[in-house]
Amino acid sequence: MATTQLLSTVEHRETLPEGYARPESDRPRLAEVATDSNIPLIDLASPDKPRVIAEIAQACRTYGFFQVTNHGIAEELLEKVMAVALEFFRLPPEEKEKLYSDEPSKKIRLSTSFNVRKETVHNWRDYLRLHCHPLEEFVPEWPSNPAQFKEIMSTYCREVRQLGLRLLGAISVSLGLEEDYVEKVLGEQEQHMAVNYYPRCPEPDLTYGLPKHTDPNALTILLPDPHVAGLQVLRDGDQWIAVNPRPNALVVNLGDQIQALSNGAYKSVWHRAVVNAVQERMSVASFMCPCNSAVISPARKLVADGDAPVYRSFTYDEYYKKFWSRNLDQEHCLELFRGQ
Repeated sequence: MATTQLLSTVEHRETLPEGYARPESDRPRLAEVATDSNIPLIDLASPDKPRVIAEIAQACRTYGFFQVTNHGIAEELLEKVMAVALEFFRLPPEEKEKLYSDEPSKKIRLSTSFNVRKETVHNWRDYLRLHCHPLEEFVPEWPSNPAQFKEIMSTYCREVRQLGLRLLGAISVSLGLEEDYVEKVLGEQEQHMAVNYYPRCPEPDLTYGLPKHTDPNALTILLPDPHVAGLQVLRDGDQWIAVNPRPNALVVNLGDQIQALSNGAYKSVWHRAVVNAVQERMSVASFMCPCNSAVISPARKLVADGDAPVYRSFTYDEYYKKFWSRNLDQEHCLELFRGQ
């Protein structure tokens, strides 16, 4: 399978190609998506630290995600990341051919949809998957075209990792735990990145960029397209809400491991990406992942005396393998790890 599979190498069509249309019962129903003016927006530079922690706790309990401003990553760097990412997807097919793979375990690969080998319906998305930690181990295999790609992306990776560790500390404190509790449990964290490209889609009502899913990792920091909305999150089990981009804000999603560590108090958010007929869209997702041998279980302090923990202990390796063995939008993978 070669780059002919990639949406970014094919001319825009008038109708969806075969294999992309969802069955009637599983379509985005874009007309029913709501907006929500209360999506948590947290100013990380606020001098009122207890208030920031309280806002994070509230967002993690109710939404499972929040947006952050004044996060310490320069606006100029965010713009460069978006620009060089788009430049990559505009490269000629023979350049992209070098990186194409549909093998999910490959640490550096350009691919399409989600898991081409396994899925029955494809998603309207191309993506470049990069492992990012330790950088010196992986950067040599990253794309060397565009010329500035390695430099810009590795600078962003370093900064987003620092932000991720800060946020994990704040999440720990918000749970009433020591600031370094979550970071210690997760071990020497891996870091991956997905550079997503969603081309203009002729029939956006029939397909997804990515269908409904939760993230299997601990924390995801998303740099959204500043001009084009596409991320949607599920509220109260049945209402999709659009997360519109805000200037220089990053989106922080809780992953399944935080839900497990918090004994179910914090929610790993169901989210999806939709596409549109007018504009292409980019996003860059950075995933903070426990090391494979990390043993994940609810913090003892969060399990009431006499109660059983909501989830049993498991290693991240065990969880990740289970997650990838299923379809993306099946029931919450954590349900398979509930305590007996």
